[in-house]
Amino acid sequence: MARIAIELPALGFDMETGRLASWLKGVGDAVRKGDAIAEVETEKATVDLEAPADGTLAEIVVPEGTEVAVGATLAWLEG
Repeated sequence: MARIAIELPALGFDMETGRLASWLKGVGDAVRKGDAIAEVETEKATVDLEAPADGTLAEIVVPEGTEVAVGATLAWLEG
C-alpha cells in the first residue's frame, strides 16, 4: 500500500500558515477522495480540508489546535 501525505495547502494567495481546528475523521477511518477530513482556520475563514485520494487515515501527525506552515504534512493516508 502506498502512503500519501496529507499536506496543508495554500488556501489563499498570501497564506503562509493555518491552524488545524479539528479532525473530522480519525485514525483507521476509510475516506474517499474529496471527503472532508479536517477543518483548517485561516485569517479569513474556516475551510474543510479534503482527502486527496481514497484510502484509510493511517496516522495523524498534527494535533488539533496546532499552527502549521503551508506544505506541512498533517497526516498520512494509506491507499
